[in-house]
Amino acid sequence: MPNRRRPGPGIDPSRRRLLQQSACGFGALALGDLLRAGAAPKGDDLRPRLPHFAPRAKRVVFLFMHGGPSHIDTFDYKPLLQRDHGKPLPFPKPRVTFAETGNLMRSPYAFRQHGASGQWVSEIFPHIASVVDKLCFLKGLHGSNDAHGGALLKIHTGSDTFVRPSIGSWAIYGLGSENQNLPGFVTICPTLGHGGVNNWSSAFLPAVYQGTPLGNASVPSSQAAVRHLHGEMPVGRQRRMLDLLQDLNGEHAAARPGDDVLDARIQSFELAFRMQMEAPGVLGVDTETAATKRQYGLEDQRTANFGRQCLMARRLLEAGVRFVQVTHSYKWDQHGNLEPDHRRNAAEVDQPIAALITDLEQRGLLEDTLVWWGGEFGRTPTSEGGTGRDHNPHAFTHFLAGGGVREGISHGGTDDYGYYAATDRMHVHDLHATLLHLLGLDHERLTYRHAGRDFRLTDVEGKVARAILA
Repeated sequence: MPNRRRPGPGIDPSRRRLLQQSACGFGALALGDLLRAGAAPKGDDLRPRLPHFAPRAKRVVFLFMHGGPSHIDTFDYKPLLQRDHGKPLPFPKPRVTFAETGNLMRSPYAFRQHGASGQWVSEIFPHIASVVDKLCFLKGLHGSNDAHGGALLKIHTGSDTFVRPSIGSWAIYGLGSENQNLPGFVTICPTLGHGGVNNWSSAFLPAVYQGTPLGNASVPSSQAAVRHLHGEMPVGRQRRMLDLLQDLNGEHAAARPGDDVLDARIQSFELAFRMQMEAPGVLGVDTETAATKRQYGLEDQRTANFGRQCLMARRLLEAGVRFVQVTHSYKWDQHGNLEPDHRRNAAEVDQPIAALITDLEQRGLLEDTLVWWGGEFGRTPTSEGGTGRDHNPHAFTHFLAGGGVREGISHGGTDDYGYYAATDRMHVHDLHATLLHLLGLDHERLTYRHAGRDFRLTDVEGKVARAILA
């Protein structure tokens, strides 16, 4: 527990009352969302812990494309779909669909093979095509929910129906963080819809493992920062004020033994204080060179917003944050106008993603940093309204880079038209089991006892895709 000193006789009683009444303001320094839910047993913290076995990756950056990118218009090339444009799908559609769709619709984009690996990439991703030999495509993914809310929760927490801890929370619960002055799990400009905070929640895990949001999807990334920093106040004065606050909180906690949420709140004040010393420097991308800013696209209006998020993510990873999420929200839901909208979306993220992968490699970080790209589901090969595609949880593509995965390969595949995962199928639980394995965590052993049973990210399922391990 933090040191709780009693105030000396010189403390003005009115000041003491003021500080006591403004305790919530101190709590808002940085981690209000950290305390939303869950209990934090005494002693829970972010100190590094040993993995179950030797890890291939030490940290993760999740580049989340909110809305559901079309796999068959990005990385899953289907020649028969091009040939059979306008014809009926030659096999049954799913029994339950999100909306009515018509006949087959070819991709409006040209595909080419790239790199020594010859991986197929759509024309809308020329920069990612340049680093394709670093990528491991997962083309046999499938989920269980064709609505955005359920599908987002499934990708982030493993459950589309219940509030469960997010994968970022599970990662730092298992491994802790490499920097005690920053949160172990940060999400940059996250969406507030389709599950919102539940997508980065610690749920019933101790509250210290909650994701810490920087901004949200409604504000530009240039405004994504830790709120309520008191840079104008001397550190020593802040420390004395916090000591007094902790003394008051200690008296309050002593009268409420076993109140684990209160313990978590008290711990959060200390982390929030330490964050003030380090977070501004880490998030200050203006100190980067002009060449680096150009590399990430900060000088281009199209790429500046997502490019800044990716650059912030690299700096957080470099500073020891265990799990960082970057969200491109909410733009990939093309029920119509697929051709112009997917092209525009790709133009916003293509250069920053390639820059992040290249930058991590140049800094010697890619080897033990797992880059994870993807959305909540794919799209149908059949048309909706003639110009768009419907939601498709039965097949979609993600890719990984670095962090111990094989380079320049595609694992798994879909049918001839891309409607269903067909070979080396990976359910979302299999994806999660594989990601945890790369971090040195056995998904069957990473459990937490709650409400009389042991919970885990993968529920009672999940198989590691060992074929993708380097």
